[in-house]
Amino acid sequence: MPALATALLVFLSSAAVLVLEILAARLLAPYVGVTLEVYTAIIGTILAGIAFGSWWGGKWADRRDPRLLIGPFLIAGGALSFVTIPVVDALGTGLRGANALTTVVLTFAAFFAPAAVLTAVTPAVIKLELADLDQTGRVVGRLSAIGTAGAIIGTFVTGFLLVAAVPTRPTIRVVGVLLVAMGVGTAVWLRGGRQAVSTGTLVAVVVAGLFSFAARHPCDYESAYYCARVEVDAERPSGRALWLDTMRHSYVDLDDPTHLEFTYTQWFGDVITAMAPDGEPLRTLHVGGGGFTMPQYLRAVHPGSRSTVLEVDPLLVELAQDELGLELGGDIEARTGDARVTAPTVDADAFDLVVNDAFGGVAVPWHLATRDFLEKMDRAVDHEGVLVTNVIDYGPRDFLRAYLATTGAVFDHVAVLGRPDAFGPRDRRGLGGNYVVIASDAPLPLDAVADVNRNRAQVDELLHGDALRDFVGDAVVLTDDYAPVDQLLTPLPDA
Repeated sequence: MPALATALLVFLSSAAVLVLEILAARLLAPYVGVTLEVYTAIIGTILAGIAFGSWWGGKWADRRDPRLLIGPFLIAGGALSFVTIPVVDALGTGLRGANALTTVVLTFAAFFAPAAVLTAVTPAVIKLELADLDQTGRVVGRLSAIGTAGAIIGTFVTGFLLVAAVPTRPTIRVVGVLLVAMGVGTAVWLRGGRQAVSTGTLVAVVVAGLFSFAARHPCDYESAYYCARVEVDAERPSGRALWLDTMRHSYVDLDDPTHLEFTYTQWFGDVITAMAPDGEPLRTLHVGGGGFTMPQYLRAVHPGSRSTVLEVDPLLVELAQDELGLELGGDIEARTGDARVTAPTVDADAFDLVVNDAFGGVAVPWHLATRDFLEKMDRAVDHEGVLVTNVIDYGPRDFLRAYLATTGAVFDHVAVLGRPDAFGPRDRRGLGGNYVVIASDAPLPLDAVADVNRNRAQVDELLHGDALRDFVGDAVVLTDDYAPVDQLLTPLPDA
């Protein structure tokens, strides 16, 4: 077999493994979110598949003529690529918000087999090309290097181009089709005209493809960051809920932008009213746009306010305009890109208020939870400016404590709003949910916040002073060098 042909087989099969690895995160996100645990499960599973495939493929190459193996390995790899989609959909529906163990199980069920079978191509090709033991090092080294190059190219092409340009599922199906076609062509070539592919194999491939195309798609829209959909509120026909991956992320009433559906957005409203009780305009920086609920609320309740929104995903800006009533203009500006990159572009002392509501899954992205980032937010607000941050945590609430400690290391005055009895003992299960952290270098209008909250007939708890310090205890301050956000975060009990 020509050296160029063997190199191409190793290059493309290795590239396909890494294409699947990168796309696995997007395929899994609607069911288990996007966290460090998910990426850990994906990387570990693919590495396990590569290790097993290298051993298993080499074992079979010693037992049988590799000419009979390479084509079937590619065909099976293509068929198993098709199957990743229905496997994730079938198992993922019952594992939404899964813990680390079930995330690993789901990832393993979907991606271990295709990674192993496609990796088995390389040792089979090595055995086919190795005609002289004196050339062992050269042959193995060359093909290993070519396989690594394929993996690198597959990673770059998928991460930089495919994810941004093409939806995940069609990409996986195209990979499957190409692998099957390459496998059939290779089998015909290496078997020299004998029956290359059995009828049963073709039937199995067709069935795998049909299952793939029949799988339910949980996304109405898909970007490089999120699987998104917009749902109409059955009880409030003008209400629209924006779902991102596993979370109901935002809510907008098309007829009444003053309506704040979520408790934490109502707390944002309490702070805003306490800061500007007569509807005065506010200069506001929003970290995370989502459904653009708060910019539209400020436009309606505090006319003349100016909102600058830092949103990582251009799709969400378009979706908010198309389906959530957003009209960009002089008073609402959207800047797309990661907030750590776009935040330095805002002027110092330019804002009265920062609304920090950026989330990846149920966690504040770690690089937006550190002292280093909060110092940028402190620079953005004037001396009397206020930062409000939405945080989710449960049980011991170790992440909340760490975020409060971090905020206190930057701002002179800190308080936190939570539901009644949300700040109980660390060993009590079930405590938690959303919290809103309030911070400023100037004294906070806490009495006014509490009054506004009571006027809404709420009995929420506002923690500050010595009680806050006792709650925070010896929690760690998060920095760019040390921010184990996913590990500190306690998920919803029994999730």
